[in-house]
Amino acid sequence: MLIHDVLGIEAPIIQAPMAGIQGSAMAIAVSNAGGLGSLPCAMLSPDELRSELSAIKSGTHKPVNLNFFAHTPPTPNPQREQAWQQSLAPYYREFDIDPASIATGAGRTPFNAETAALVEEFRPAVVSFHFGLPEAPLLNRVKATGAKVLSTATTLEEALWLQQHGADGVIAQGLEAGGHRGHFLSTDLSKQMGTFALVPQMVKALYIPVIAAGGIADARGVMAALDLGAAGVQIGTAFMLCPEANTRPVHRDALKVGAAHTVITNLFSGGAARGIMNRIIRELGPMSASAPEFPLASSALAPLRAAAEAKGLGDFSPLWSGQNASGCQEIEAATLLKSLYK
Repeated sequence: MLIHDVLGIEAPIIQAPMAGIQGSAMAIAVSNAGGLGSLPCAMLSPDELRSELSAIKSGTHKPVNLNFFAHTPPTPNPQREQAWQQSLAPYYREFDIDPASIATGAGRTPFNAETAALVEEFRPAVVSFHFGLPEAPLLNRVKATGAKVLSTATTLEEALWLQQHGADGVIAQGLEAGGHRGHFLSTDLSKQMGTFALVPQMVKALYIPVIAAGGIADARGVMAALDLGAAGVQIGTAFMLCPEANTRPVHRDALKVGAAHTVITNLFSGGAARGIMNRIIRELGPMSASAPEFPLASSALAPLRAAAEAKGLGDFSPLWSGQNASGCQEIEAATLLKSLYK
């Protein structure tokens, strides 16, 4: 059974939640057009989340997906954070930034009791997670609302774990996908594979629906995933030039030239994520042992990002993109969605 039959939507397409790139406007547009719009919640404060949920409630009566992170916050390591700032010291001098002035903080909060209460209040049709699932008491609160629970798996092992621990569906995140890898059982990237190798293995082994994600940018890609047994697809990169997206100008410019060279890097948050090659990745290398654990690396880069973007440069910006940006179009999200499923 396709995912749109399960959720009561018109197309088997989920708009990928893209933290920092979109908010309620995108989710509303996609849901009203017949897909499953998603709201990324991990970077929102409780007040911001309530505001976005109120906007969704007034903007659509269609099913919507709320996405949360389920990571375990790391213990701060002052020595590693100091080493990270030392790696960035030449850039601080270039932009006349005092490292002592840099605020600390993770910027991304895992699902907790406060956000569970908001889920209970607003009762979305779908709640999805990245980096596994929350602890059983929190997950049970979500499921008690009647919401369908989805989570990301980057390997068959993770998919089986999610099925065993209460997920109603699995998002098969191929190595082509943009943004943060959703791995949670192992950080070994060599264990991960492309979408069209991963999906049929999951379909064969699982009894819950599998949603394909990564490298899918047009109607042909959607049909190919469905032909392999996927119950639906999740698409993110293709929506990033839509007017409903909050994609920053330097990021939009990078996507417009094709995003031909993407790489998995941990420089921007400490977690492995796929983005477009830029100056800092070239000069420091994609993966740094100095970068603090996810998500603690991001605060040290924030002032560099702001200073460079003020000059129209994306040298220190996380230019998230999947390997296939060919579907990016400056058209309304509803129009794009309808072109993906005919």
